[in-house]
Amino acid sequence: MKPRRWKGIWLVAITLGLILVMWQAAHLAREQAISTLQEDAENELRLSVANLNGYLLRYDYLPQMLATREGVQRFLASPETQNAMPLNLLLDRFRFTAGVSDVYLLDRDANTIAASNWHRPNTFLGHNYAFRSYYTEAIAGRQGRFYGLGTQSLERGYFFSAPVWLDDTSPDAQPSGVIVIKVLLDEVEEGWAEQDAELLVTDNDNIIFMASRPELRMNALYALSDEQRQTLRDTRRYAIEPLSPSGINIDAPYGPDSALVSFSQGPLSSSRYLSLTRPVVEFGWHMHILKPLTPVVRAQWIAALMAGGLYGMIVLGGGIGWQRLRLRREREAFAERERHTLALVRDELEASVERRTHDLVASNQRLSNEIEERRRAEANLRQTQDELIQAAKLAVLGQLAAGINHELNQPLAAIRAYGENARRFLTLSRVDQADANLEQIVDLTKRMADISAQLRQFSRKSSERQETISVQACIEYALRLFQGRLRDGHVTVEQHWPKETLWVTGDLVRLEQVLVNLISNALHAMQETSEPRLILRAALNEKQVTINVMDNGPGIGDQHLTQIFEPFFSTKAPGSGLGLGLSISSRIMDDLGGKLQAVNRDPTGACFIISLPFAPPIHAPVPSTQQENNSHA
Repeated sequence: MKPRRWKGIWLVAITLGLILVMWQAAHLAREQAISTLQEDAENELRLSVANLNGYLLRYDYLPQMLATREGVQRFLASPETQNAMPLNLLLDRFRFTAGVSDVYLLDRDANTIAASNWHRPNTFLGHNYAFRSYYTEAIAGRQGRFYGLGTQSLERGYFFSAPVWLDDTSPDAQPSGVIVIKVLLDEVEEGWAEQDAELLVTDNDNIIFMASRPELRMNALYALSDEQRQTLRDTRRYAIEPLSPSGINIDAPYGPDSALVSFSQGPLSSSRYLSLTRPVVEFGWHMHILKPLTPVVRAQWIAALMAGGLYGMIVLGGGIGWQRLRLRREREAFAERERHTLALVRDELEASVERRTHDLVASNQRLSNEIEERRRAEANLRQTQDELIQAAKLAVLGQLAAGINHELNQPLAAIRAYGENARRFLTLSRVDQADANLEQIVDLTKRMADISAQLRQFSRKSSERQETISVQACIEYALRLFQGRLRDGHVTVEQHWPKETLWVTGDLVRLEQVLVNLISNALHAMQETSEPRLILRAALNEKQVTINVMDNGPGIGDQHLTQIFEPFFSTKAPGSGLGLGLSISSRIMDDLGGKLQAVNRDPTGACFIISLPFAPPIHAPVPSTQQENNSHA
């Protein structure tokens, strides 16, 4: 009971220690991450304020420069008697060159008498802007500035104005008009959208005038009172915008001008932020930057997990060390007890090894004898198989003997006739005719030599040498052996293959034997067919060359399709064959890395399919499967 109680105490202590370490690590990581985030936010905010100042102040001098133009002053001196179009065009060119939104000229009573947007539906021409502060400041002889929504375009912009003096020498002289330039703020906000932070610009009334998110613009940072809302309506600075509150909540202050905030509504309501504020003194604004606290949360989790892992490793190391110490003591005691036992076991093991070694030597000897016997059996089997293949070839050759005898008898009879005629022509001194007969005799003897060469080639033994074989040439050779039977049996031969040569790798003699066997079987199957037709087809399909040998005979019985490749199986009459042709052919195709299959054609006939890998020689082009050569014999 006592060890179990101590085990429970240690488990509780380790768990509490893990929680304390992870909490402390997360707290330190949070403070460090917020400090780093605040430093990054200060740098980004400082650069953003400088960028905004630089962007707006570069247009500050433009109204003064334009107010001194002679064309502006000349038109302002007598606008009723002059055409305003040249000045409108001048202001439009200046607008395009300076890259501002609008340029327009007000007379002494704040009426717009010339504008760069004179051709647009929302033109400023004819409108009075006496309620704008940029007019009141400029007509008083000072430069004016104003930000707000345009009354015509409803676009946010910053306005710069300058007085136009026609007489600036008199002590009581007053400006005769005001030149105004409007600058849009979208370009600055587009740059803010690329930052990993949210940027806001608020005026003295806490209205978000500029923001990196369009949804935040024209909202009040904090809820407005009715008095503030009415004052803004009177100035028409933001037209009729509702100025809804942004929903910001100050969760906790974090140093001067910074705090941890969240939003109860709007597009920023899904996260918490570190908020920093910096005044834009030149324009009387405040710029706020909101950095998401996602990196802080991530840093807390990483620090907590790393601290927990380190704590776990320390605890695990301590446990392993204590366990090793305990095991070491037990091992030393155990070793002392087992030392004497090991000596006895060693002696017994040596005796057992000696007995097993003797048994292994005897087993190895028996295994060597069996391996040698297996090798001799395989050699005998291979020799028997080769002899059986040769016997099958000779059997086919015997079947061809009648046709070959007929093929040779015809040339012999013709040679005899041509020889007797030649002697007669020589007796009659008709040398030319005798020479023609002798030439026919030479051709006939060449034909007989070709026939005998075909027989010798078919009857020779295979060299088992792998070479690149032309499928078309192999088929044509096999057909030449059956010319007599094809002609005497009135068999129609159809040949279908591409114009390009199809190449495979294998043994030429063995592939020819397979084709001869299949053609011989097809001719035998069509003996009782009224219009026998032998169809030979070769094609390339996905790197496989297929050769089809088809007939229109009675076909193969369904019960025999699974048996035709078995040795000594035959559907021929007794004495017509040994039943080895298809079996040997199937074995040959397996040795060549191919496959031999048999199916029935629709409606009648059988089809034997040879499949071999396509293997073109290096110099041969890859054949196209789209072209087919159809020849009929």
